[in-house]
Amino acid sequence: MRLNDNNDDEEGPKTMSHCSIGHLQPEKSFVIVGYALTSKKVESFLKPKLEGLARNKGILFVAIDQNRPLSDQGPFDIVLHKLTGKEWRQILEEYRRTHPEVTVLDPPDAIQHLHNRQSMLQCVADMNLSDTYGKVGVPRQLVIKRDSSSIPDAVTKAGLILPLVAKPLVADGSAKSHELSLAYDEYSLQKLEPPLVLQEFVNHGKQWQFLYGLITAVLFSNFNVRVGGVLFKVYIVGEAIKVVRRFSLPDITKRELSKNAGVFRFPRVSCAAASADDADLDPSVAELPPRPLLERLAKELRRRLGLRLFNLDIIREHGRRDHFYVIDINYFPGKVRENAWVRTYIYGLPVKPRAKPIQEKIGIVSKLLETLKNRNVKKGWHQMVFQNR
Repeated sequence: MRLNDNNDDEEGPKTMSHCSIGHLQPEKSFVIVGYALTSKKVESFLKPKLEGLARNKGILFVAIDQNRPLSDQGPFDIVLHKLTGKEWRQILEEYRRTHPEVTVLDPPDAIQHLHNRQSMLQCVADMNLSDTYGKVGVPRQLVIKRDSSSIPDAVTKAGLILPLVAKPLVADGSAKSHELSLAYDEYSLQKLEPPLVLQEFVNHGKQWQFLYGLITAVLFSNFNVRVGGVLFKVYIVGEAIKVVRRFSLPDITKRELSKNAGVFRFPRVSCAAASADDADLDPSVAELPPRPLLERLAKELRRRLGLRLFNLDIIREHGRRDHFYVIDINYFPGKVRENAWVRTYIYGLPVKPRAKPIQEKIGIVSKLLETLKNRNVKKGWHQMVFQNR
């Protein structure tokens, strides 16, 4: 069952878990989480802090041996995975069929839905979520599958307005899938490489009103300039939600911009963008989306996507306090940087301990009846219990 794990390029210190089911204390009931992750995902996700919090809650992470049949391992209460490939999907689907009592985070078919940026946001668009707390939508977008020379005409026909955000169509966790380009020149659109998704840029920061003014500022400045606003990363684990602020794009310099006329490329944006939680921001920009709105959005997406472990990238349109846009959805998001998010992972897990063996259940019932017998011997209650057996 050795599987390919080359698509995950997350970084992190060397931290491996070596827990095994055979070393559990027999008197303590643990929830066993079997994990099948790439080596880099293990390093970035399974930090000692997380494992400690989990153990204190009675949750134990156990590595799934990819060289052995999955059905021969365990028993598991939860299977946590982030591997790719058709072989792994088939293995996991068969395991789900033969082990319906195990919670799999998450179903392979549901995860596949997020690997295509054309389809991942469609469920948000279909919701048309709007209530007293605000409105949630998606930016207008266009899919280009081939022929970069046709992009300018396609953009014109679709009525999209520059600047445009260009993202790879495939979101498979690879380094390339995290790349992002900002196209602000119609004649430079042909520089983009299909297949890709073009999204209209939504102004979501108060530092500037439109991108052209920003470009001018950079050209006449020797300093770094922040080109984006604030992005809200909404982490969802089951019914648990955690929100953090991040700057949507890293800073750029005059030199960098001069080398990228018309199209500016941001490699690995998710890693380069800095935290905005401690930044001195205007309250209208920094204010988190209303909690009831996020809870309703998360609940509906869990139902529509069939996922319980994912995150949303959300921006607020500048000047419209209650208008939000979902610009990306990711399964089992990357690095665990915030302590509160670590706790969200643990306390949000759908913990359902395995049923106790029938022998143990019989033993518990026998002890209970014996206790009742001793306590009620004078009242004759135990005689009624055993006479009615």
